[in-house]
Amino acid sequence: MAYSIMIQGTMSSAGKSFIAAALCRAFVQDGYKVAPFKSQNMALNSYITKDGFEIGRAQAMQAEAAKTEATRFINPILLKPTTDVGSQVIVNGKAIGNMAAKEYFAYKKKLIPDILNAYNELSKHNDIIVIEGAGSPAEINLKTDDIVNMGLAKILNSPVILAGDIDRGGVFAQLYGTVMLLEESERQMVKGIIINKFRGDKSILEPGLEMLEEKCKILVLGALPFIDVDIDDEDSLSSRLDMYESKGIIDIAVIRLPKLSNFTDFNSFGRIDGISVRYVKNAKEFKNPDMVIIPGSKNTIKDMLFLRQSGLETLIKKSAAKGMPVFGICGGYQMLGKTISDPYFTEGGGKIDGLGLIDISTVFETEKSQIRTEGNIAYSGGEYGFLNNLSFEGYEIHMGQSNIEKNTQTTAVKANVNGEIKIIGAVNKNVFGTYIHGFFDSNEILNNICGMLFKRKNVDSNKVFISLKDYKDMQYDKMAQMLRENIDLNRIYNIMGIKNV
Repeated sequence: MAYSIMIQGTMSSAGKSFIAAALCRAFVQDGYKVAPFKSQNMALNSYITKDGFEIGRAQAMQAEAAKTEATRFINPILLKPTTDVGSQVIVNGKAIGNMAAKEYFAYKKKLIPDILNAYNELSKHNDIIVIEGAGSPAEINLKTDDIVNMGLAKILNSPVILAGDIDRGGVFAQLYGTVMLLEESERQMVKGIIINKFRGDKSILEPGLEMLEEKCKILVLGALPFIDVDIDDEDSLSSRLDMYESKGIIDIAVIRLPKLSNFTDFNSFGRIDGISVRYVKNAKEFKNPDMVIIPGSKNTIKDMLFLRQSGLETLIKKSAAKGMPVFGICGGYQMLGKTISDPYFTEGGGKIDGLGLIDISTVFETEKSQIRTEGNIAYSGGEYGFLNNLSFEGYEIHMGQSNIEKNTQTTAVKANVNGEIKIIGAVNKNVFGTYIHGFFDSNEILNNICGMLFKRKNVDSNKVFISLKDYKDMQYDKMAQMLRENIDLNRIYNIMGIKNV
């Protein structure tokens, strides 16, 4: 069986995903075979594995850090919120239906065998498993049925490291309060404390660390500095969603939908000097972008209504009429069309008119499409003919099926996928829509779209940038180095029971 270490946090966004990824990369660098694991994740950023299973994006990111293939076993339960009180429940990579929060709370203990099966499968093939908790282990109203924090640590007999975010303030109260709200048997499982996101002179912090260690009777492993790394974010608490001011020559506006999903689709633009991506949630913030993107959504009809009521629909249509490039990905692609219908109440039911910028109609079905798609653009019309013959790799996650109307200016975007021609979207002049998540991650696609944007601004576009894989590896290596410089990694090995490192 594999050794394990579990990272829990005092709250969401304490840095659990970050620390877990950094540990994954550090352990791999030391020669171990490593896998990440999160029993239950609630997030709208998801990922499709090579064999067609849906998992949380953060665990796919951690698998990259661990230099291993992402599988359904690293995240057996994924909850994708569809309303404020309900989520689509995905178990072992497949959706089993929508549940209200109260219904799922009563149901979730039945999923413990699925969690154990997934963990045991990973344990057979890895030396170390880095487990990530969720939220806080001190949610005393939820502890009796916990399957993701201390409840899971007990089942797996895994040592725990507790992380707190000092950047938000009150970190000592967070950590001490969390420890004191744990049961004695749970406190015994916490073998170390890490303070995360520290800015400033560590000598000023040292007395506090000593006092914290004395009060909690738990080893303080150290303080990690606040560093600037670019990795895929887990959920809507991401700080990048608060970027609403343009700082580049090229201004890309991504609509911040209420049920925004897979906003990691646009992270690649951040690698390009001179390009700024900002997230727009109202008409006042829209301004005058060089390109607008409507992202994925977990409730397309309600988010289309949001576009209409917020005034963003009018601004997007006016911009499109002036020739500004407009992109839609997945749910955003559906919103670009004429109508969206949900006859089977897949996302709550109803029908709504879309933006009408491309001539497609979308109907939600009962089965979800979730596949990896890799190929070359065979045909892209309108103003995007320059994409022809370019390669791409991504994945599809959608319940809707979109049909292109005949005898219109809208034409199908076609791709050669494993020797077969497949429709992956639609285009009408300067408006382009596709179901492919990760479309902009292709170096060829990204380079040519950015080249188009620079050309429209009469700016030299001979940009040279490293591949996405190399770029991500640089980020993971930077995280691991930061970890080594600020924490004695041997202590963590000892906590896991690995000696003579």
